[in-house]
Amino acid sequence: MKFRRYLRGSGRVLAFVFIASVVWLLFDMAALRLSISDVNGQLLKELVIKERELAKREKIKDTNIRKYPVHRDVEAETRLNLLEKTVVEVYRQEKSGRNRGEVNVQPKLDTKTQQTMKKPNRNEPNHDVNTKPESTPEVNDKKVVLVGTTKPPAGKKENIVIVSHGEKLGTNATKVHQIQPDLSTKIPQNTHFVNNSSHLAGLDSQSKQHKQEKPTNDVQELDQPKDNTVIKVDDKHLNIAVKPSHPRTTPLAHPDELLNSTFVRKSGGLHKVMSLDMTLKPRDAHAPGQFGQAAEVPPDMLEESRRRWPEGHFNVFLSEQIPVDRAIPDTRPPACGEKLIPDNLPTTSVIFCFVDEVWSTLLRSVHSVLNRSPPHLLKEILLVDDCSTKDFLKDKLDAYMSQLPKVRIIRLKERHGLIRARLAGAAEAKGDVLTFLDSHIECNVGWLEPLLERVYLDRRKVACPVIEVINDNDMSYTMVDNFQRGIFKWPLVFGWSTIPRDYIKKHNVKVADPIRCPVMAGGLFSIDKKYFYELGGYDPGLDVWGGENMELSFKIWMCGGEIEIIPCSRVGHIFRGENPYGFPKDRQKTVERNLARVAEVWLDDYKEVFYGHGYLHLLDKKSIDIGNLTEQIHLRQKLQCKSFKWYLESVYPELDTPPAKAEGLVFNKGVRKCLVLEKDSLAFETCDLSKQSQLFSYSWLRTLRHNASCLSPNVTERRVAVETCDNTKRDHRWLYQTSKVLAEHLIAEGSPRNLCLEAGSKSDAVYLRSCEASSPFQKWHFTHNYA
Repeated sequence: MKFRRYLRGSGRVLAFVFIASVVWLLFDMAALRLSISDVNGQLLKELVIKERELAKREKIKDTNIRKYPVHRDVEAETRLNLLEKTVVEVYRQEKSGRNRGEVNVQPKLDTKTQQTMKKPNRNEPNHDVNTKPESTPEVNDKKVVLVGTTKPPAGKKENIVIVSHGEKLGTNATKVHQIQPDLSTKIPQNTHFVNNSSHLAGLDSQSKQHKQEKPTNDVQELDQPKDNTVIKVDDKHLNIAVKPSHPRTTPLAHPDELLNSTFVRKSGGLHKVMSLDMTLKPRDAHAPGQFGQAAEVPPDMLEESRRRWPEGHFNVFLSEQIPVDRAIPDTRPPACGEKLIPDNLPTTSVIFCFVDEVWSTLLRSVHSVLNRSPPHLLKEILLVDDCSTKDFLKDKLDAYMSQLPKVRIIRLKERHGLIRARLAGAAEAKGDVLTFLDSHIECNVGWLEPLLERVYLDRRKVACPVIEVINDNDMSYTMVDNFQRGIFKWPLVFGWSTIPRDYIKKHNVKVADPIRCPVMAGGLFSIDKKYFYELGGYDPGLDVWGGENMELSFKIWMCGGEIEIIPCSRVGHIFRGENPYGFPKDRQKTVERNLARVAEVWLDDYKEVFYGHGYLHLLDKKSIDIGNLTEQIHLRQKLQCKSFKWYLESVYPELDTPPAKAEGLVFNKGVRKCLVLEKDSLAFETCDLSKQSQLFSYSWLRTLRHNASCLSPNVTERRVAVETCDNTKRDHRWLYQTSKVLAEHLIAEGSPRNLCLEAGSKSDAVYLRSCEASSPFQKWHFTHNYA
């Protein structure tokens, strides 16, 4: 009955409207669902039709490619890939066995050697586990003889013959060079080669005749030949030529000419890092140290090895047994091989400075740059001889390097030291970027392009490779942690530090990401040449070696630049226990003098921290002359460089560097009051932090000061005076917390016997008294104690 009452009159109308609205809403939702389904069906239908049309078009396209393979650009790119895989990349292990039915392209091996080569050791560094001897495929009723174990491109139908000139093994074949198969990048198809050399060794009579018809300094287009392609290899120089049989096509340059060539690319393109690894002759897989493995000294040569150690302060005997172009493991993070970088990177001059360097390590350094650097980016290699005394580094070195492309030797007539030798090399450099390397290193594959990319993206960036370790005893190559960076600790001591794990997680740092580096090691880095000179280069007042990495690092950061470690660039380095060469002056004094120059120019008030960590004797200008600093100070003002405090806060905040060892109120336990300075006299008052007269600091220079005034102990009269601070005066220094017995005492440093600062029992004055460990009037406490 109650329900019927609500349906009377206007209630009935409202109920009808409500029910009608619900029904209408249900119909509307159903219609919308049908509409959506219809649209989705139509879209799906159109997508299926497009896919069918695309598949049909691709099928026709594939048929045309098989039918007409010579006119497409993609074919030229395939030929380039084949060339790069079969000739330019030299891999680590010699191919064994015979090809089916063809001429034998390898010397005959004994049974043991053949078994070894058939079952490669996959635990060796840098060994491709997918590499294995391949039989020669038959293509169009002709044989294809492959160099090494590199496979031809899938579906390749061209007739290709690879011939080697050297040690003859048959009618048309010789010992074949080994080729590295694990190339991860391609030369862009818009690449051309500009040949700057006039010599094409290893060409047959037809190519020589063609060479006379057309000069080789023209731009050589990589057109697809219509006949067979011949790749020739010369055992002495690894000279390569692609000789199409068509007489109107220009031959491709040799590898030694590629080192003298320039890539002409369209600007704005990208390509993967070129993991080049060329070599002058077939690599011996069993050579000592090959693939970066540890080498061993024969038992009967241990004495000889020990005797020759001082020549370089590493195992010189073992270094000479290792090939100058040995393979080393690719230690880059996997992502580095897939990274795309700009085509139009700047060129670089690689500068080695050396004095009495070991022959084998110097050659290995140079060969690693030549073998693993893209030729179009390597402008030159400059060897700066800082007046070496070894005979083999004179005429013999000249003769050897004259056979290599792009290598120049600059000889200094007198010893200048590493720093000024680098300045001499930079002055002669012709490349856009200066790349400094030590003369006992080995560059890894893909080392150069990542460095140049960072400089290309920002000319104020200074790029450093990850410096890996070549063991000084067994010459093994060892990778290091990806997240290490260069730092310093007081007093300006360089070291390595791993980025904290929480920082890596917080900022999502990847293994291939550049790492901000507060201080670079100094021996290996790339810097824009113009920017290097805008910064003033190295301070020419620095002597020989030491502190130059600090000076340049502070200058870069504080004057608007950045230093980064690039994990995709890896260079091995022999870390020696000591310098094998002498210093014109005392080594320790030379390094101390250099660091003092750096401190005076760049550290501002923090130079007290440097001197306070064991270099207080450098404050006495009579004992050491650090030279004139006017030009360096003026340069810093001209560049409008930031303060060292900014550097510590923005670049290296992890270095905890308080402005003083202790500061605040100076409380005496005996009188229970604080020291106060009023009108150049000392007294005691009730402690009050708000009073400036009670605030003192115990500096890194061991002075007890109030603003510019210092407490000076008068040992003779056993009293304390207040004088203007003089950092060079030993009489102004106090020892605090340097002794466990007298940890709370202020001891006068200049006293012949222990004299301590003591408060008068009536709180009226301070005195010097013989130190007593138990006396409360000699115990002092600072509000803030940082030391």
